[in-house]
Amino acid sequence: MSKSRNIPVLLTVFPFLLFLASSIASAQDTASAGTGKQAPVAYASVSELNGILTPLQRTSQSMQSDLGMLRIEKWKTDNATKRQTLANVESIQRNLQSALPEMLTQLNNSPEDLGASFKLYRNLDALYDVFGSVVESAGAFGSKDEFQSLNNDMTGLETARHAFGERVQKLAASKDDELTRLRAQVKTLSVAPPPPPKKIVVDDTEPPPKPAKKKATKPKTPATTPPAATPPASAKPAPN
Repeated sequence: MSKSRNIPVLLTVFPFLLFLASSIASAQDTASAGTGKQAPVAYASVSELNGILTPLQRTSQSMQSDLGMLRIEKWKTDNATKRQTLANVESIQRNLQSALPEMLTQLNNSPEDLGASFKLYRNLDALYDVFGSVVESAGAFGSKDEFQSLNNDMTGLETARHAFGERVQKLAASKDDELTRLRAQVKTLSVAPPPPPKKIVVDDTEPPPKPAKKKATKPKTPATTPPAATPPASAKPAPN
């Protein structure tokens, strides 16, 4: 069972992808602070993700069921091989029951989160390796039915791993373009920041008492000098 040649390259660029994801998140926060908006996730991207995760969940349930029906103690092999296979089975079951569902929930909440996407891809890659060894041991030492069931599960796991690896590659390229755009947007906002919102101060304290109005004083009218009394006319002498 050989892996696809192009997808494991993602594992060698993991530090770059983490840096890209953190840079985009920082730029998005800064841009959102200036615009007050978050870019919605495209319907096509959500639909593509659901088309990968739904079959993966079915494969996970089938893997758990088939692993639980293995009778490794009856395999015709040495005890060391049996113990190692049992340990691998327990590790796979813990992953399928705990780690994988948490990753799927996180990705459903943020379908284009590059960090969460690559985390899931690495987990699928690890599951592929460990589960592959169990399938090979079942083919060599187990029953035909055990091998056939596990081999069908392996096909479903490989399909999901391959499809999700291609999605991560496309998502990384898209995020790189988005980072370039956001950096330009942040630079524009830093050069010409929007004016701060006007603040309306409401003073709910008791207003100070109004000063008492002073009565207007009327100007005093100047006293008028009474006219001089007219002297009486001199009396004429009475006739003799």
